[in-house]
Amino acid sequence: MKYYLALLSLIFFITCSAFSQEKVVKYKVLSGETVNQIAEKFKVTPYDIYSLNPDARAGISPNSVLLIPTVAGKSVAKADKSNVSGKEKTHEVQPKETLFGIEKKYGVSDEALKAANPFLVANGLQIGQTLVIPSKGSMPKTDKPAKTSGPEKYVYHDVVAKETKYSIAKQYKTTIEDLEKRNPEIVTSLPVGYRLTIKGTAPKTETSTQVVENTVKAESKKPVETTKKVTTYMDYQVKPKETFYSLTHTFHVTQEELTELNPSLSEGVKEGMVLKVPSGYVAAVPIVAQQQPVVEKTIEKPIEKPADKPADKPVENTGGGIRILEKVKSEEVSVNPEVVELTKKRGQTERKKVVLLLPFNIAKMQNDTTSTATRLKKDKFLNMTLDFYSGAMMAIDSAKVLKLPIDVAIYDSQETKNTSNVSSLIAQNKLQTANAVIGPFYQSNAEAAANSLRLYNVPVISPLSKDTANPIDNLYQSIPTNDVVRNAIFDYMRAKNGNIVAVVDKKKESVINYIKQNQKGVVFAALSETGGLDVANLKSLLLPNRQNYVVMETANTAMIKTTIKALIDAQKSCQVQLVILEPNSTLDTDEISFDNLVKLNLMYPSVTRESDEQPVLIFEKEYRLKNKVNPNSYATRGFDVTFDTMMRLVQGKTYQETTDLMTTEQVDNKFQYYKKDDGGHANKGVYILYYDSDLTLKVAN
Repeated sequence: MKYYLALLSLIFFITCSAFSQEKVVKYKVLSGETVNQIAEKFKVTPYDIYSLNPDARAGISPNSVLLIPTVAGKSVAKADKSNVSGKEKTHEVQPKETLFGIEKKYGVSDEALKAANPFLVANGLQIGQTLVIPSKGSMPKTDKPAKTSGPEKYVYHDVVAKETKYSIAKQYKTTIEDLEKRNPEIVTSLPVGYRLTIKGTAPKTETSTQVVENTVKAESKKPVETTKKVTTYMDYQVKPKETFYSLTHTFHVTQEELTELNPSLSEGVKEGMVLKVPSGYVAAVPIVAQQQPVVEKTIEKPIEKPADKPADKPVENTGGGIRILEKVKSEEVSVNPEVVELTKKRGQTERKKVVLLLPFNIAKMQNDTTSTATRLKKDKFLNMTLDFYSGAMMAIDSAKVLKLPIDVAIYDSQETKNTSNVSSLIAQNKLQTANAVIGPFYQSNAEAAANSLRLYNVPVISPLSKDTANPIDNLYQSIPTNDVVRNAIFDYMRAKNGNIVAVVDKKKESVINYIKQNQKGVVFAALSETGGLDVANLKSLLLPNRQNYVVMETANTAMIKTTIKALIDAQKSCQVQLVILEPNSTLDTDEISFDNLVKLNLMYPSVTRESDEQPVLIFEKEYRLKNKVNPNSYATRGFDVTFDTMMRLVQGKTYQETTDLMTTEQVDNKFQYYKKDDGGHANKGVYILYYDSDLTLKVAN
């Protein structure tokens, strides 16, 4: 829900010379360095560096020279050099080593080791780092003697997934500054599993937190294992219409933390800004972000098949393949369907064949004089195709690891909105023997393919279209339609015996008609003659002894603020939860308080989820390692649809039989197929998501 090379060495020597003593310095890039790392060294943001070095957005290379907008670079360089002396040793960090173990091995203190290696404070201990080991007894110079205060009370807190510094500080009634002062390893990241030392006592609600009374001296001796899990960062370019709200929810950070990482945000979010953002939690081996990574995706040979079976040609007319050198990036729904984990229910089957029809349009590109880089910047459809393809390849790799008896062929479907080369492929007998066909992308082409393959009983899975499909028996619509998504949230509210009230703007006629025609029993809050909300009427519709769900559909900021204020006031006497039916960009603006949305446990339906389950984290890590970029929604969908299709085919049943019997979940998507009354199959796998009081997004039960 958006991988990078493992870093071999972090910090050795800095070679910089003054370009302008008052404004900038020159800095020569070292091998393996990223803009993020350089920005951290000089205490500036990546955006500051890009402002003086526009070409750096396309990537940086060793020995290139950057202009750094600070005079502090001289002191940084001197500090690094001062750590090296003839008496000092070096140590390369190995897997599973900790600061405590290294300090004990060489007989040095924690303060001395960090003074000799300042990057440990900012980045923590990482595998492959070369540490300078100071001579025994060396200690950093201080102007004042250490304070000898009396014993302090403090507690330990183990960081869990999706927690933030803000939420932890709020929980323990302290400040982010104090957290970072006592736990310098979290200055630039908040690793899951890291044990925080917090001054004070545990909150009354946290009965499981162990309260420890000890001295400050004893606290400093506690070993800290910083290699268990680390937070990595990447550079992210702000897209049009993005706001603080959308950014904080995309990257699971608070507005305060995002601004802390990017001081330039104090002036507001601006399109084109390059921000430092978390790239996710990765176990054991740190993955360090690379600026504008080079991505290569090659489509030039078939998926390998056993020697006794000839391989299909995966992509016609490849001409050596495509090398990407620069990548810019209704029915009732069961509330709690049983989800089947297909990897544990594999049956004994003969070999199966899956065909992917992806619109690379290679022949068109070969006749075009436009460069690949330029095409990628302009052709969103090609970007989407390549992202989907990259996810599908991850699924195919997973199938190889699981030794699934499946052969895969990938063909260029050569699509436009209304045409494709499917008929040509059928004429060549490429599709009739498949056990499942994924694609084409466009709905009209998917329907045409299903019609042509209906006589052969070949399932055709439409991977990306949200349109309502025509009734074709062998067509499977893998994305729930808008009406199915809407129905899901109303089904959920009714399953909870909720009192459903709708606050709908007069301009939202389609929503009003949908609710009146499909959702009987929903009452509408009255509006004034000018279109404003009648607050008194809204409150009169809320019931004190039932869970009240208020469905709000409006883009009017004033109506939203009025509704939220009324509901927060109503919470004093009854249970109220705010609901929206689809993404609302007005909620992304700074005028709407995110804290108020959390107080009302904002809830909405979604075809994707956010999960920190181990299989999901493994997928994200492996994708990042292979593609050097985070998976976006199209890449994840490519994996989910492809892997789900392959796993269904090895259950000892036909694809159709598994869709009648099984609901499955993959990385982001749920597949709960049902047979429509008029023919064909659709997916009603929808998640109901809400914001919990701990600021995390959760799936409602």
